[in-house]
Parts: sequence; structure tokens; C-alpha cells
Amino acid sequence: MPKGLVSERRPAPPQARAPATALAANPALAKKLEKLGVRIPFDLVLHLPMRYEDETVLTPIGEALDGSIAQIEGEVVRTEVAYRPRRQLISHIKDVTGAAVLRFFNFYPSQHKALAAGARVRAFGELRAGFFGAEMVHPRFRVLRTDAHDAPLPDTLTPVYPNTAGVSQYQLRVLIGQALQTESLDDTLPEPIRAEAGLIEFSEAVRTLHHPPPDVDEQALLDRSHPAWRRVKFDELLGQQLSMRMHYRARQALAAPALPARKSLIPKLLEALPFKLTSAQRRVWKQIGDDLARSHPMHRLLQGDVGSGKTIVAALAALRAVENGYQASFMAPTEILAEQHYRKLSQWIRPLGVEIAWISGGQKKSERNRIARGVADGSIAIVIGTHALVQDSTQFARLGLAIVDEQHRFGVRQRLALRAKVAQPTDGAKVAQSTDRAKVSDSAGPLEAHILMMSATPIPRTLAMSFFADLEVSAIDELPPGRTPIVTKLVADSRRDEVVRRIREACAAGQQAYWVCPLIEESETLDLQTAIESHALLSAALPELRVGLVHGRLSTQEKAAVMDAFVAGDIDVLVATSVIEVGVDVSNASLMVIEHAERFGLAQLHQLRGRVGRGTVESACILLYKSPLSPNARARLRVIYQSTDGFAIANEDLKLRGPGELLGARQSGVPMLRFADLQSDRDLLEAACAAAERMLDEYPQAAHAHSARWMAGRAELLRA
Repeated sequence: MPKGLVSERRPAPPQARAPATALAANPALAKKLEKLGVRIPFDLVLHLPMRYEDETVLTPIGEALDGSIAQIEGEVVRTEVAYRPRRQLISHIKDVTGAAVLRFFNFYPSQHKALAAGARVRAFGELRAGFFGAEMVHPRFRVLRTDAHDAPLPDTLTPVYPNTAGVSQYQLRVLIGQALQTESLDDTLPEPIRAEAGLIEFSEAVRTLHHPPPDVDEQALLDRSHPAWRRVKFDELLGQQLSMRMHYRARQALAAPALPARKSLIPKLLEALPFKLTSAQRRVWKQIGDDLARSHPMHRLLQGDVGSGKTIVAALAALRAVENGYQASFMAPTEILAEQHYRKLSQWIRPLGVEIAWISGGQKKSERNRIARGVADGSIAIVIGTHALVQDSTQFARLGLAIVDEQHRFGVRQRLALRAKVAQPTDGAKVAQSTDRAKVSDSAGPLEAHILMMSATPIPRTLAMSFFADLEVSAIDELPPGRTPIVTKLVADSRRDEVVRRIREACAAGQQAYWVCPLIEESETLDLQTAIESHALLSAALPELRVGLVHGRLSTQEKAAVMDAFVAGDIDVLVATSVIEVGVDVSNASLMVIEHAERFGLAQLHQLRGRVGRGTVESACILLYKSPLSPNARARLRVIYQSTDGFAIANEDLKLRGPGELLGARQSGVPMLRFADLQSDRDLLEAACAAAERMLDEYPQAAHAHSARWMAGRAELLRA
């Protein structure tokens, strides 16, 4: 075998490996290890230290500095139990240079016995000046055998691991030590790729991280810039890239209905629109249209800033499916957003003779059944809804395109369930509409539906490279002309009366306003103005205005009635929770007040602010905050005050919150990075992206081995 290709030997599949209980020899301990992410023995190899302690040297007691972390050794002079000011064990030790006290507030009789007079003890901890002189409180200690006063010191730093209740550092060190001996540490990187990236071998990296030599650059270990850390972070990023690209390539082998341009419905819609598409909209529509014309599943993410015009692009895609004899579904995260999409799409699409319906959990059963029958028999071409669309009761005749709006708000399994409602090659779908279509119809097995995901939260480039590596990504990076800039103001809660006067003035001029609160009703833990209380106060303060209230606990019909009244101009001020964060489009609303803005995330603040500024009147967003502000809250408000660029805001959000919070991935199940950081490790991410393609093409066995090592038990979720 050529040098550097030892990694071509593929390790056993993760499911074939022995469970962690084989190492722990204790089912109860194994269950606790699962809380640390340790499910198979190799997980122990990747359970890396969070810091280190230096037990490689002994410091004479008399030379140890006050406040220093040190390891001392001495003979026990006496040990006693004291009861004032509280029960404690006090052991006096000495060496030739001085004396010290070991103090324990929680102890066992066995420890009292071990620290008997004359015993030789070695203790590690923080040395402080105490009542009896130098002392260590709750040090880690070991009693040396009397015939081994010169017990050898460790030759590596002592690792301190992340742990959980019931799992001691000692247990982790033993288990990890066993794993380093028994698990294969063969390199999964072919030598040419490893050398090109300037990386050390995998075995050297993990052994260094678990047992670093005393002369190691400890700061480089702690800030994760050491070559050992760079190798681990590169491997993690590469494992993620490989897994996602494997799924991407697998999808390219699947069959999907080819949906070429028919020029029957789409030109009519474009001609009827009261506006022209921007150059960015035309660009992304061409990308999407080219994907739909192919006979393998599209899996594209369409992102754009608030108000950039993603919905019309989605409408064009839905019509492409319809004019090819297929249906389109449109899934939104909230009923308010789903209804807003239904209203807007109906205005555009119904005049073309296309049947469109909205389905929600709040509808009457008879209405839901009627719509379900229309979806099942194909008479309803486009259906819009929330997660109700993935329920078993909703069956499609010929689903050709699934559109998922605000895709990060849906769980991974919900998106998988929607994909499972594939387009079947039924007789009705086998109409010879094109040569490509006929070829696909004759293929064995069901057809996959095309997937178009949309996000109004712009995604930073590093995040897209990392977590959307299996997607094609399109970005609408310009706003339609004529949009009025939004003025953002930061106002302390103490100036609330001024804000109320500003609302009165705006509404007197014929405009409408939003007042957004973070909670619905009183909370015992958070002193926040609530939506219900705010509605009552504003109604009293502004008796001449019509004040409405909408929140998530209202029924579908109640929410719809309030929103209809606001859209119609029958409500002047709408008090709401963040249910109006996306989708609400009222051009006459020119003022938004966000109560306790410090409690909202950057993406939420940007989305909420985007609900105004949709008309020709100058609009304003007032961020009411309560002092004192935490450093993080102050940073968020500064960002939103200084910028209206969604992409710039998303980058700052990534710095402040990290990818897990930004994507909602902790809830959706997307595997997050444990070691790499998208901000500081951009060079490693770019190198991993390039290496993934090369490995799949030139070293497929090594690619599968590497993916199995890093994505064991988690790769399935990346298919969503």
C-alpha cells in the first residue's frame, strides 16, 4: 500500500462497536457518561480536557507563594476534627522548609484515618494564608506508601475533563486512558492531504491533548491554537463536510420530476405584477428554475434580508410545478405567517385560474377535510400551512415542490417528514410533458419532491459553508426600490410617556403602530411589561385610538380577526408578542415600539423592525430598554442601532451567540461543532471544504472512515 494510505482501511461501523458499558463495566456509570456525549468507546478519545493541572513538580512548602496553585509534600504532624465555626477536618503537615494546613469541610472517616500522624502526603491545590499559616482548602491529595517517599512524579500535565454528577475526574482519566490504548487511532487523512494542510498526525494530536508534556505551551492549549487542537478542529470540520456532501451526492442520484419552463402561467404572473423583479430576484429565480428543470431533487436555500422579495420568487417556483402538472406545498412556522402567505399568494395566483388553499390546525374539521380531499385528488394545486402539512392526514396527489419558510424554525424530522411526501409516478403524472419528464416517469421507484427552503435571517458566509454544505444557497442581496429607510432609536424605559406621545402623533397623522412585548402575561421570574398589561395601559392612555391585542394564545379565528382589522385600518395600535415577527406586511404601519428590547435576540429585533418601513412614509423603530443593561444586551442593542444590513447583523449575531443559537439547532437536532469555532477557525473551515471534495473523489474509503469516526450516530440528521 502506498505511503500515506493506511487510512484506507475503514474502521468498523459505529453501530458495530462495543457500547460504552463495556469500558465502564457499570450500566449506571455508562448512563451518566451519555450525558457527556459518551456513547461508544471512541467518544472517550474525543472527550478532551477543558484545562490542565501541573503535578509534574513539587514545591517546597516554605517556597510556595500565597495564592499560587502548587503541589506540596510533607509528613502529617496531627489531624483533628474541629467543630467551630463548622465541622471540619484539619490536617497539619510539614517538610524541611515549612508547615501547612489541609482543611476539609466535607470528608469521610476514611480520609481522617488516612491522614494519621506520621503519614507522608502529597497535596495539590491553591495555597492561601490562613489562621494557622499557609493552608489548602479541599486539596486533592494522596497518601504515599512509607517505603516509597520518593514516589515518581507524573511526566505529563494532568487533564481536567468536563464531567457530570456521579462521574469523577479519576474515573474519566481511567476510562480515557483505556480508550487511548484499545481504540484505533489510525489516521483517516491520506498523507498528501494532511501534509498540504500542515497538520500533525491524529494519534499525536489526541495523545498530546490528553497528556501534554510539561514543557508544552499551555496557553496554546487553553486558547486552542496548539497544533494538536488545530488537527482535531480540522478533523471535526472535515467530518461534518464529508457527511453533508455524501448526502448531497446521494441526492443527485435520486429521481425527481423535471419541471422545465412552460411559459404558460409564469409570464402571465410577471406581466400582472405591479412591480418589476430586481436583478437579485431575477438571478436567484434563474438558479432555482435551472434546478427545477433537472431530473434530480433540488435542495436549495433561498436567503434574503427583511423585505427583499423572497415570496414572489417562491410563487414563481410553485407555478413552475403547477404548469408541469404537479402540486406545490408551502410550510410556514406560525399560523399568522401561513395566513399572510396565503393572502399574498392568492392575490397573485388565483387570477391565473390556479386553485390555492390554506390549511391550519384551527380550522373547522369540515373545512380541513374539504381541503384535504382537494389536496389528495390534485384539484388543489398549491397548499399553504404550518406543521399540519406533515401530518399523515394530509396526502398529496403529485407533490413536486415543497417550500419551507423560516426553515431553521422547523425540527429536522419535520422537514424529513415533508420530504417523505414524494411525488409518485402516477398515471396522471405520466403525461408526456417533455422528453426528460418521460424518462423520469419510467424510472423505478417513487420520485423525490424538490425542496426550496427560505430564510429571512441572512446567514453568515462561514455558517453557510459549515452547516449548509449539502445545499445550494441563493441570496437576494438587494432591496426593492422605493423602500423608506427605518430610523432606529434607543430609549430608556423611564421615557415611556414620550414614546406614548409619539404614538399619538403618528396615529393622528393617519399612520398605524406596533407595540411589541416579550411575554403574554405576568411572570414571577422576569419583571417585564406584558402584552396584556401594555394593552390595558395604552388603551387608557390613548382613549381616542383603537388599540388591539394579538398573541400566541389566541385561537386561530381570534388572531385572524385582529390581524384583519389591523390590515383594514380598523386598529390604530397593535399590541403584540413576537408572533408578528415575520410575515406581517402592513404598509401603513410606520412606527414600532419594542418593549424590553434587551430581552430579544438580534435576529428577532431585525425581523421585528422589518415590519415597518414598507410604505412611502418615513418609519421608526423605538427600542425601549430597562437599565442596567448586561454587557451582552448592550452589545446587541448597539449592533441593531448602528446597522440595518441583515448580513452584517447576522455576522455580529454569530459572534455573540454562536451557531447553535443562531440556527435554532439545539432544538432542531443539527449536530453542532464541539471544538472548532467559525470565527477564529475560518482558515480550517475553508481547508476542510476543499479537502472534503478531494477525499470523496480520490480517497473514498478514507472519506467514509473519517465520516464514521466523527459523525457516528449524528449524520442521519444532516439529511434534512
